[in-house]
Amino acid sequence: MSRGLNEVKIIGNLGKAPEMRYTPAGKAVTIFSVAVNERWGDGEEQKRTEWFNCEAWGKGAEILNQYLKKGSSVYISGRQQTDKWEKDGSTHYKVKLVVKEFIFLGDANGNGDAAQPDSEAEPEREENFSFGSE
Repeated sequence: MSRGLNEVKIIGNLGKAPEMRYTPAGKAVTIFSVAVNERWGDGEEQKRTEWFNCEAWGKGAEILNQYLKKGSSVYISGRQQTDKWEKDGSTHYKVKLVVKEFIFLGDANGNGDAAQPDSEAEPEREENFSFGSE
């Protein structure tokens, strides 16, 4: 049997401030949206923005919630997951990127001096964070 691969990597900017909550079991979860801009064209430039709904769990959720804000530039790596639910007789779907790794790329203005977590929260590499999900 062959193995599958579900890996998504994006670089973009937060559309609004992240929102964090805790599950009844006390585990942190942060949700946020990231806009990824694409530009192309000969002569007349065209552009399109693709939005990604992101979800981070545990310590990663707490760090993202603490240091990201609307406009923050970030690299996100994770897996795509589709949630499905029934409401009022209709089936609804929501596609999200479950965060596995992230790197702060700068402040909201794109400058490379974003706030960094305190040394207590830092993993081995200063700006690169990897966490398990759920």
